[in-house]
Amino acid sequence: MPQLVNQLEIEKCPHCNVDKPNLLCVSTFETISYDGAEKRFWKVYYCKRCGGAVTAFSGRDAGNVINMYPQKTEVDESIPEKARKYLEQAINSLHAPAGSMMLSASSVDAMLKSKGYKEGSLYARIDKAKENHLITEEMALWAHEVRLEANDQRHADDSTALPNESDARKCIDFTLALGQLLFVLPARINRGLETAKK
Repeated sequence: MPQLVNQLEIEKCPHCNVDKPNLLCVSTFETISYDGAEKRFWKVYYCKRCGGAVTAFSGRDAGNVINMYPQKTEVDESIPEKARKYLEQAINSLHAPAGSMMLSASSVDAMLKSKGYKEGSLYARIDKAKENHLITEEMALWAHEVRLEANDQRHADDSTALPNESDARKCIDFTLALGQLLFVLPARINRGLETAKK
C-alpha cells in the first residue's frame, strides 16, 4: 500500500498506464464526517507524463493510502485468457496508441472466437454475432469502428492521422464493455444463481 506523501508511488498511472509514474502532490486538504467520527487526509497528485490527476486519502497524514481515484483498470478473470491477455496488453500500452488499438481489436476477435464465431474475417464475425443477437446493432457498429481503426494502423494508411491516447482509450472502453456483456455479467449471474440455490 503506498503512503500519502508528496510523491505517490504506485505501479502504473491510472490514466496513461506508464510504469512507475512520477506523481507529484499539487494540493492537500482534510475532511471530517458530519458527526466528527471520521477524518480524512487527502492529496491530489498529477502525472508528469500525461497530466492526469489522481486523488488519494488516508486516515492520517503520511499514512497508508486507503483509496485513490481513479482506480487502475482491471480486466475481469471471467474473460477468456487469450482475449484477457490482449486486453491487458492494450491497457498497458496505452502510451503507444497505435499498438494499443491493434491489441484491442485482437481482444475483440478473440472474444468472438471464444463464443464460436471462428469463420471468415473479423468483419464477418461481428456481423454474424449481431445477426444472432449476441451483440446489439449499436455494439456491432462500435466493434466495426474499433476494427477499422486497428486496420488503419496495421496498414499504415497515409490518409489517416496517427491516433492519440484518447483514441486508444475509446477502443479499450469498447473492448471492456464487450467483455462485460459476453463474459463478466453472465458469470456474475451464474454465481448469483448458484448462491441462491444454496
